[in-house]
Amino acid sequence: MNAIVGGKIILKDKILEDYALLYTDVIEGVVPCDAVPSDAEIINAKGGYVSPGLIDLHIHGYLRCDVCDGKEESIRTISEGLLKNGVTGYLPTTMTESMETIETALSVCRELKEESKTWKGAEILGVHAEGPFISESKKGAQDAKYILKPDADFVKKYADIIKIITLAPEEDDANFTAIREITRDTDVVVSMGHTSADYETAVSGVKAGVSHATHLFNAMTPLSHRAPGVVGAALIEDVSCELIVDTVHVDKNLYDLLWKQKGRKLVFITDCLPAGGLPVGEYTLGGQKIFYDGTICRLEDGTIAGSVLHLNHGVWNVYKNSNIPLYECVNCASLNPATTLGIEERKGSLETGKDADIVITDENFEVKCTIIKGEKKYES
Repeated sequence: MNAIVGGKIILKDKILEDYALLYTDVIEGVVPCDAVPSDAEIINAKGGYVSPGLIDLHIHGYLRCDVCDGKEESIRTISEGLLKNGVTGYLPTTMTESMETIETALSVCRELKEESKTWKGAEILGVHAEGPFISESKKGAQDAKYILKPDADFVKKYADIIKIITLAPEEDDANFTAIREITRDTDVVVSMGHTSADYETAVSGVKAGVSHATHLFNAMTPLSHRAPGVVGAALIEDVSCELIVDTVHVDKNLYDLLWKQKGRKLVFITDCLPAGGLPVGEYTLGGQKIFYDGTICRLEDGTIAGSVLHLNHGVWNVYKNSNIPLYECVNCASLNPATTLGIEERKGSLETGKDADIVITDENFEVKCTIIKGEKKYES
């Protein structure tokens, strides 16, 4: 039995002080400090926060490694690096590249998924396939030459490892056959993203099975008073919505509004690139040059190409720039993504019986210790 004392414990509906978090490989409970078992191993949080492990549903790379490298070593490096950001589980995210490249990346993640449950790194919870079934007009940093029409058979072939598939609903046929088939035959979450759909098409896509929106506002038709677009559909319909919380991709003044509208359906992501964790410089993404200037990554033509955000910093960005309680900011990076994936019964919050995925931070949410299933994986 282990006991974390001396910290502010972040539960899904409040923050507790002067309590201890008990855990083995699972959360054993939260008790007053004077009720800690005498034989428990004590960890002192030193006035910092005790948070559930963070879950990133959308990350392309880290420390110069790209998910689409299709190399085991790249995934291992990304997974271990993410521990320093408080990420205990994540979806390695592919891009619109050749099908051979995508399938290789999927196969590598499939091979490593079971091992990742016990290795020194964040756990692979599946893969987010961002494309290749997207709209050319909203491709962003994706490579147009690899764009294809939605293919349910491809998704079904990899349904054991793909957990989210981003596609443009307007690229499906008029009856949304691929979307309906994916949602009927698999547990894969269909997300609308990199899409030029109008509001009516987006809503029809939701009725056909779309249940998620990829990086809200970015690479989709905007909200207008006469043309609500995909943004309007995502805000109005009962879908979960990703948000890149680096204060650049989406203005910080919208954070309160978005949380009031989406609540527990709001999911913070990084959309982090291989430049994450590295200094200013020139890097690559999906074979394309990207330039990191210390604030944002861009292609050679100036197109924004993702972020270098650390998820713990994203949580703090929102907390410091909104009126959203810290526990709800944490939910957006833990419980809410777990719910999107359908694993909230074992991940996403510090509730008794759930996996002991725990992060200890300082008072500014900088990570000091990351624990996965009760094992200390990182300590600063």
